[in-house]
Amino acid sequence: MGRGHKGSSGMEKMREESPEPERGGCRRTCRFPLLLALLQLILGVAVAVVAFLKLSITSSLVARETPHWAGIILLYFILCTVGLVISLLVLAFAGHHYSQTSSFTCERTGPDCLCTMEPDDPIARSFTYQDVDDCAYLTGDLPLYFLIQIILNLAQALVCAAAVFIMWKNRYQVFFAGLQISSWERV
Repeated sequence: MGRGHKGSSGMEKMREESPEPERGGCRRTCRFPLLLALLQLILGVAVAVVAFLKLSITSSLVARETPHWAGIILLYFILCTVGLVISLLVLAFAGHHYSQTSSFTCERTGPDCLCTMEPDDPIARSFTYQDVDDCAYLTGDLPLYFLIQIILNLAQALVCAAAVFIMWKNRYQVFFAGLQISSWERV
């Protein structure tokens, strides 16, 4: 009773010392990223409007002179580069797992399959696959799926590399001189 009978000044101190609710501290900090996102949206729309107006005035502009097309090409270039890196990483991991699973020897231990790379070696690394119906799946079908994944990721990496190369070549092997060939023919 001594604690609850502190009066109004004691209750005010307890309220001041108590932590704010989780959303209460967000009043100031949550508005800042929201304002930045809104500013980015407004600026992005403004840049696109100006770019389309410029395109409507002169339709013969190349991609580097119109920021909306240059941004799309840059985004596609970045996505292709990231796709190339991810495809190569997946390719490496799938290749590693394929090399491991293709040399497995598996035996059933209860509801699980215990697979080892070298069954004669007592300290060889072993893998336990839980709740597998047939251990032959791990030595036959699983390496096949890894091989299919390797082939698909290799194809994806080659497509991404070709796209990156073509965009890089078109962007940086063509120099802007300011004169067009048709202007030389008139002279």
